[in-house]
Amino acid sequence: MNEELVNAMNKVFGDTFVMYYKTHSYHWNIEGRSFYADHTFLQEIYTEVYAIIDTIAENIRTLDAYAPTSLMKVKQYSSVVEEDTVLDSTQMISNLMAANDVVILSLMQAYKIAEDAGEIGISNFLQDRVIAHQKHRWMLKATLK
Repeated sequence: MNEELVNAMNKVFGDTFVMYYKTHSYHWNIEGRSFYADHTFLQEIYTEVYAIIDTIAENIRTLDAYAPTSLMKVKQYSSVVEEDTVLDSTQMISNLMAANDVVILSLMQAYKIAEDAGEIGISNFLQDRVIAHQKHRWMLKATLK
């Protein structure tokens, strides 16, 4: 078992899961003049991110390791900043862009480790995830203008 890669993949899992929840929470609580557009946009992001969480866990299992088994563990692996209040829509989108940047960073770090370890399948998966999150970043940034 490549412990460095397992740890990096657990971080990817944690950051992705917390970003998913943050996005879904914003979807539930967003308000404002562009409510419907923002509500729908956030649903598109959380749906895409949620759909990939299972594959991240399965990639961890291919490394002969276990995916995080509790929310406490997920939180320990994540660097995504959480807030405990309802924010205005602009701050939500801005915070979500920052969370997405955290996910991109953890994906890129795990990608490098997977490449160095010769884990081609995992590195290809991570590369595809970087591309998906770069698109999320572009769309979040454009929404803020």
